[in-house]
Amino acid sequence: MSNIDAQKLIEAGVHFGCRVSRWNPKMAPYIHGRRGMIHVIDLRETVKGLLRAQNLLFRIAAEGQTVLWVGTKRQVKGVIQDAGQRTGMPIVTERWIGGTLTNFSVIRSRLKRLVQLEAIDEKAIEAQKLTKKEVAQINRELKKIDRNLGGIREMDKMPGAMVIVDPSREGIAVREARKMGIVVIGLLDTDCDPNDVDIVIPGNDDALKSVRLLIEELVDSVEAGHHQHTDSLKAVGAAQRSDESQHTIPGDDVRPTTGNVLPERGASAPMPSVESKPDAAATVDAAPGSPSGPAPDAAPGA
Repeated sequence: MSNIDAQKLIEAGVHFGCRVSRWNPKMAPYIHGRRGMIHVIDLRETVKGLLRAQNLLFRIAAEGQTVLWVGTKRQVKGVIQDAGQRTGMPIVTERWIGGTLTNFSVIRSRLKRLVQLEAIDEKAIEAQKLTKKEVAQINRELKKIDRNLGGIREMDKMPGAMVIVDPSREGIAVREARKMGIVVIGLLDTDCDPNDVDIVIPGNDDALKSVRLLIEELVDSVEAGHHQHTDSLKAVGAAQRSDESQHTIPGDDVRPTTGNVLPERGASAPMPSVESKPDAAATVDAAPGSPSGPAPDAAPGA
């Protein structure tokens, strides 16, 4: 599915890890070696994790589920926002609000409050004769809710998967996702714990070029799965319409059935049974001018 090669990864600096003094020993299987005081990530493991993540995201998007993109680092906020715009799926670029997944009902109530605040325009404020202090409080609350929850305002159900940049920074988000049974795809450096995520994509999570390259590859898979889901829905709708048209018969073509079945072409007509023939002895041909009908019974004793 992916056409990415090692040269592109090297040019983007994906292979650069953290300093040796900051590494997590659990990341040893994903480290190729060290150069000076910096670890070098094994790009074969990067490609392997990227392919696994692409296959999973493609299947999830093809089933009509959503993907939650999480990245609160200053240098990766723009990348996450672009991913949300391209895929039309929820994102989190500011501080992760505790309970976003485990206490989703309360989060939805806050989003309803956001809709209510947005519905209050200048005319409504003037009609209610609110003071400047009250207007300022409404504006502050509106900005706060929109900043923290604006990216997930369209998320009305649990996502099928979550893509996180630097899981060590988003520990609360990772724990909530694992508690809710959501698949976690992590783009993590050598200072992270790979056991916290389900699919590990080792790579430089600090450089903008590195994060952008890996996220764009994942976004392409989500878009492909979404297009397949859309095409399947269109095919199902077309099949239903054609099925309905086949079952619809015009009124002029409707003919009453008589119950007689015509023999098939080339088949001989069935012969009448013997029981259906009238008895010759019991049949009396009526003479011309005589009343028709059966002969009267003989008188008793005749």
